[in-house]
This record gives sequence, C-alpha cells and structure tokens, in this order.
Amino acid sequence: MRIGRFMYGEQVFYGIITGNKVASLEGEPYGQIIRGGQIYYLEQLRVLAPCAPTKVVCVGLNYRDHAEEFGYAVPEEPILFIKPSTAVIGPGEDIIYPSSSRQVDYEAELAVVIGNHCRNVAVEEAREYIFGYTCGNDVTARDLQRKDGQWTRAKSFDTFLPLGPYIIRDLDTEDLSVALRLNGVIKQSSSTRYLIFDVPALVSFISGVMTLNPGDVILTGTPGGVGPMAVGDTVEVEIEGIGKLINTVNG
Repeated sequence: MRIGRFMYGEQVFYGIITGNKVASLEGEPYGQIIRGGQIYYLEQLRVLAPCAPTKVVCVGLNYRDHAEEFGYAVPEEPILFIKPSTAVIGPGEDIIYPSSSRQVDYEAELAVVIGNHCRNVAVEEAREYIFGYTCGNDVTARDLQRKDGQWTRAKSFDTFLPLGPYIIRDLDTEDLSVALRLNGVIKQSSSTRYLIFDVPALVSFISGVMTLNPGDVILTGTPGGVGPMAVGDTVEVEIEGIGKLINTVNG
C-alpha cells in the first residue's frame, strides 16, 4: 500500500495511491484507515511530504563506510540527534542553501514512519509500531557542523529534510538498495543490510529514550559517499521498493 499526503486547492489530506489515482482518507491514516470517498488524479494534486512529524530522530554513523570516511570509530550504541519538523519539505520542493554555509551536503537515508505511540518497546515488538517507510535526505551544512563541534545548527535549517514521495507499508527492510544521484551521477550506492543497527534495534533504542508519536520519523543513517551540493543541482534519493525523492538546490 502506498500512502501520500496531498494538497488540492487549500485542502491537505492523506490518500491511497493506485496507479495515477488517489483515494482520499479521513483524517490521519495512523490507527484505522478510513476512506474519504473522493478520487483524484495525481496530476490534479500537489504532493507534500508524506507525513507531518512532531520530531525527526536521526541516527549518525550507522553505516561502517560512512563512519570510516569521516575518521570515526564504529559506535557501540546508536548516536542520536534531532531535526526539527520545520526542516521537512516534500518531493519537488527546493532545498534552500543558507547564506551562512559554504558546504551543504546530501545524505540519502531510509526513513521509518511511526504508526503508534511508542515507548520502551522491545526489539521483537518494534515492527508493530511502524506505519511504513519512505525516502529521506539528511541535508547538512558540513562546514558549520565542523565549526560548532555538534550537529544542531548544521542539520536544522528550514528545507534540510526532504521526505517522500510516499509511505510504503509492509516493506522488508533487511536488504534494500539505497542510492543517491547528483545531477544524474551516482554518488551513494549501498544497502540497508550494511546498517550497524537495524530498524527494530533503532525503534527499540530510541523508544527507550523518548516517546515516539504517530507520524514521527526515524532517519536510519547514511552510507558512505556523502558530498557537497551547489545551487542549481538536482539531488535524487532512490530506495528499492519505495521510489525516488527528487529535489533541487536553490539559493
């Protein structure tokens, strides 16, 4: 099942995508999915980020090759940081290059969308709390990350978290290809089988720290090959079984 979030005129709604048609849903899709009765064609709609999280919990250095390319040791526990909800944008929206940065990097990531209130969940039960999966780009002002010595400012600019295009439910995430193209050239190419901490382990660990709400997002980390973008570039994240998330960098 593919679920998206859309705008028609001034109306924002969730819908189920089948081919080029979208069947509207009543309210949010978490919990019981209730069809709203309206049918639209995709070309009639603006595609938004597929969820509106209260918070986005990100995992740093969760691929061995990414840790190695930055000279870090492989972590013993997941390294967490948070991106604000104001960083979220959808497919086709512009990533805005902040004037305070001279190096803005792409980071392709599998994004996990939470479906139920989640607190102190065991690894064995973690998938019961997952609504689905989408593509994410953990955009980072790398020079500011180095300058600050921590990650908040570098990760938190408005537009620094493209998500989409849709949420895919019931996806096996054990071995999904993850790729990123910059202006059509492959820069990152890996698989979720190389995650140091897999999806259930992350949901369990994070829920032991903070409560996760329906619609919240976990970014599972990026593989090696991260690098800079420039104004005018087009960046495309593609994850097997999910689709392509395409955005352009603007000044």
